[in-house]
Amino acid sequence: MSTTAETPTTLHPHASHHRPEENPTGRKLAVLTLTALGVVYGDIGTSPLYSIQECFREEFGLAPSIANVYGVLSLIVWSLVLVVSVKYVMFILRADNKGEGGVYALLALLLQRQNREGEAKRRALLIALGLFGGAFLYGDGIITPAISVLGAVNGISVVAPALGRFVVPISFAIIAALFYFQYKGTAKVGGAFGWIMLTWFLSIGLLGIAEIVNHPEVFTALNPWHAITFFTSHPTRSFVVLGAVVLVITGGEALYADMGHFGRKPIRLAWFGFVLPCLLLNYFGQGALLIRDPSAVANPFYLLAPKALQIPLLVVATLAAIVASQALISGAFSLTQQAIQLGYVPRLQIIHTSHEQAGQIYIPEVNKALAIGTLLLVVTFRSAAALAATYGVAVTATMAITTILFALIARQRFGWSRAKMRVFLYGFLAIDLMFFASNLLKVPHGGWVPLGIAALVFLLMTTWKRGREILQELLQKATIPMDMFLADVARRQPPRVPGTAVFMTSTSGGAPVVLLHHLKHNKVLHEQVVLLSIRSAEVPDVDEEETLEVEKLGHGFYRVAATYGFMETPDVPQVMKFLNSRGIRARPNETSYYLGRERLLPSGKTRMMRWRKKLFVFMSRNARSATEFFNIPPNRVVELGTQVEF
Repeated sequence: MSTTAETPTTLHPHASHHRPEENPTGRKLAVLTLTALGVVYGDIGTSPLYSIQECFREEFGLAPSIANVYGVLSLIVWSLVLVVSVKYVMFILRADNKGEGGVYALLALLLQRQNREGEAKRRALLIALGLFGGAFLYGDGIITPAISVLGAVNGISVVAPALGRFVVPISFAIIAALFYFQYKGTAKVGGAFGWIMLTWFLSIGLLGIAEIVNHPEVFTALNPWHAITFFTSHPTRSFVVLGAVVLVITGGEALYADMGHFGRKPIRLAWFGFVLPCLLLNYFGQGALLIRDPSAVANPFYLLAPKALQIPLLVVATLAAIVASQALISGAFSLTQQAIQLGYVPRLQIIHTSHEQAGQIYIPEVNKALAIGTLLLVVTFRSAAALAATYGVAVTATMAITTILFALIARQRFGWSRAKMRVFLYGFLAIDLMFFASNLLKVPHGGWVPLGIAALVFLLMTTWKRGREILQELLQKATIPMDMFLADVARRQPPRVPGTAVFMTSTSGGAPVVLLHHLKHNKVLHEQVVLLSIRSAEVPDVDEEETLEVEKLGHGFYRVAATYGFMETPDVPQVMKFLNSRGIRARPNETSYYLGRERLLPSGKTRMMRWRKKLFVFMSRNARSATEFFNIPPNRVVELGTQVEF
């Protein structure tokens, strides 16, 4: 016997986006700060493994003399201060989209204003910039696990040189296991990440202090004059070295991207109170070691530790590298979810691995692509030093894009004067572009990898978005006005059968094609007919009372629009339960869902090149069905096919 489902307490059972408290204090602040260490600072925190070593690599021809060490350290210090501390922590963290950060959140903020102003060309340019920023982060997500784990495991070559040949196999096994166990989620082990990174930062800070004691003069590198002198003394080499210096700020974008999980205060407290001091102490310690023993340039990080501590350090470094890798992998899942909801990526399977923690998701297709890409990098480049040639291009490009988007936000939303906005834009863009230009020198040596990944992702995103727009235009032309359809129903009075029929439609007006086909072939209608549209908003989450719009059309027809933010996952059965409180009594075992399945033929005369049409058709055929993506019970679904010349 069927019973009416109870009205749920919330429309978003899985993906409700819990905004962090604006001003946490006491124990809550301490917990958030510790957790942020494990999620936000993994990437930038493992940079000491390879950054100094890369700055003095043999190809650069830069000897580790006192003047050169001071010059490089000064560049590192002021890169961390200007790019991370000032630009990201002090300014960009202010630009949140309902508490959420990241390049897509920033883009969505701008598009809200552009929608109102109707500037089509500017909107298209902003979208292109935002998509490239997101696309570059996928390259970062592939390179970071490879370079971090290889850099950490490379300590075996220092601890036991005879075992150096096992660095690549061990790294391969660690990374393969990391990706394999992604489906289990990180809820159970996530609590340990903060403690691992706390141990890591304390370890590298103390190692730095132990060496600085022998050469405290190294702190003179705090003077920016050393960086200026380094540039004037070695104009060509210093420009090349910038491509290695940028490694110390990789991960800076994560501070902003993960703001939605922790809020500004814990991220800022962790950075200024712990992460930045520990990083600087370790970099200064490595610099002091090079001044004392230039031969330590072979691996200044591990040689900083006494022999008795090198094995424990190897273990902690490997764990920290795994944490850093996990943060980038989880970030790629979150980025993809946002892109799907914004309409730039086909529907993919999104699995919520935790019902308690928001944002704990797993996307099998993305995990597989990242795993293949990362493992290929490991076996191809075989060392962190070689991978460093691929790193930096994507990071600096994303940083430059973030600078541009934030400057526009500051002008539009914060009321900055044009002069103030230009000072910020030109000042930080000059730094970003200088780093980017230096990293372009890496393109022939592996820098093409993130550029190629970004170009491919950008092509896929734009093809999907444009293809869906063209398809919607074609389907819209095939509809008829709803008032005309209802008048026809009233005139013909087709038989009505008990129950509720839900017709999924992406068009906001008119009778959907699948409804027309159903009536044409089956010649009956249900007592209740719901035309349900799932819409995406350019905000992370939508308030409960704003999610549903219900319009009574007459003759038992209702038009329902359910709006979700780009951090939320739609759930159609939950929508139907919620509609009980709006007068639409839909029992689960008496509700049928009608979906259209288009067979696309790339032979039409639409405004898209034929090869892109074929690419769109391929993506469409491999996208998750609406049944799976919207969590619709498969035994209640009826699919009606239609052929579309695309």
